[in-house]
Amino acid sequence: MTAPEPRGGLLLVEDDAVFAGVLSRALKRRGFEVLCTATAADALQRAREVQPRYAVVDLKLGEDSGLALIPALLTEVPSLRVLLLTGYASIATAVEAIKRGAHDYLAKPVDADTVMRALLAGDEATPEPIDAPETMLPLRRLEWEHIQRTLHECRGNISETARRLGMHRRTLQRKLEKHPVRERPCH
Repeated sequence: MTAPEPRGGLLLVEDDAVFAGVLSRALKRRGFEVLCTATAADALQRAREVQPRYAVVDLKLGEDSGLALIPALLTEVPSLRVLLLTGYASIATAVEAIKRGAHDYLAKPVDADTVMRALLAGDEATPEPIDAPETMLPLRRLEWEHIQRTLHECRGNISETARRLGMHRRTLQRKLEKHPVRERPCH
């Protein structure tokens, strides 16, 4: 197996440690030098110190807003390509993210290949194709984590969680009965 093409530094600003860990590992395997942080203040400090090429920012960062963080990051690193991720997708939020300087906007759950394509869109370097089986597992894992996060936000209320996720309550119950999806170990 050949080493991935080096793609540069990437600041991942995500307060969900599990999602951040999965996405970080997947992006590292694709050649990014990933630095994770969970708060807006820490993200600004790291951006100032490291001067990354890319940033992937979650919309909701605890009490902080990823939307408010975008212009501040761009002040620190004007050439930064920012991708906003959210579990609360809306047209208004997407428009606001682009107005504030984000290069793209993606709704969770999202796989690492989609994130990589969004980050590299417009770069001279074209991402190499990734084998399909490898992309299927992280996406299922991200879906499981998104369901768990939404369930937690709804304080365990299955009906409210299903409504927020846009699925039938029984479908959600079937998904919850399954064990969490595990990532394949990298050889």
